[in-house]
Amino acid sequence: MKKVLFLMLVITSSFQILAQNDTKNLNVDKTKIAVEGYDVVAYFKDNTAVKGNKNFVVVDNGITYYFSSQNHKDIFTKNSTLYKPQYGGWCAYAIGKTGEKIEIDPKTFKIIDNKLYLFYNKFLTNTLKLWNKEETTLLINADKNWKTITKK
Repeated sequence: MKKVLFLMLVITSSFQILAQNDTKNLNVDKTKIAVEGYDVVAYFKDNTAVKGNKNFVVVDNGITYYFSSQNHKDIFTKNSTLYKPQYGGWCAYAIGKTGEKIEIDPKTFKIIDNKLYLFYNKFLTNTLKLWNKEETTLLINADKNWKTITKK
């Protein structure tokens, strides 16, 4: 019986460590809310940034996502990976330019090949505009940099 309890404890601890590692590179607040509470499905379906509602919540791998409607919540639940932002929700421009994890403005986004990219837009710096000037290069660099970041 002690061996079974010990084994269960080891397995549980392993899953907790894996869950922590899965979230360490995600841009979430201290309560693990993604995209500052914005509805990730709305970016795709409505082509706009819409604040989610606490009545429509999904917790996916320990991360909380808010939605503006039951329909968007249901869409996300069917295939969450399609709607999650690239690069853990960090600024795509910064990941591509320097490999740094920089905060985003959830209202500043772009959909490229059915993928959501978020950008920093504060203090007179809109990185989406900078991204658009050299998107091809930055996208390649961001993908490479993100692989390096997630290996750490």
